[in-house]
Amino acid sequence: MTDEPNGHRASEVPLSPLPSPVSPLPPPGRVAGIDFGRVRIGIAISNPERTFASPYENFTRRGPEGDARRFRRLVEEEAVALWVVGLPVHLDGRESAISHEARQFGDWLAEVTAVPVEFFDERFSTSEAHELMKDTGMKHSQRKRRLDMLAAQIMLAAYLQSPSKGKAAPGPLD
Repeated sequence: MTDEPNGHRASEVPLSPLPSPVSPLPPPGRVAGIDFGRVRIGIAISNPERTFASPYENFTRRGPEGDARRFRRLVEEEAVALWVVGLPVHLDGRESAISHEARQFGDWLAEVTAVPVEFFDERFSTSEAHELMKDTGMKHSQRKRRLDMLAAQIMLAAYLQSPSKGKAAPGPLD
């Protein structure tokens, strides 16, 4: 075999590395959890490493245009790379009428923010949030103001710990 200009024999020419397979993980950034409601939406957010969730805010809906502005601004301010919308399902795992609305909202959210959406079982998040706050001795009015964002935090924390995250079906439906 003849020597090539780079000093290697033709059979010894280093091969270019193969391109890396496409990662199934979403791009780096925070995950925002959504506790969907017709009037109020609870929002929680993860740290950039996606290891814990914190309550963020209760957002009172303002119509499609006002809602779109708020969620686009949240993407910019907090570097949101993924939305996780809670699906309220029945005890036996069947989706409810509000689940259908939450799915429609998630589809709308992905469209208006250009950020992917996953759905996750939020079956007991609101009742768990209510019990946690009741145990703190908060007044009913104080609990009501914080309930939705705490429910979003509980759901998002469960999502971050779940082995089913990133799959098409909502989280564990046990």
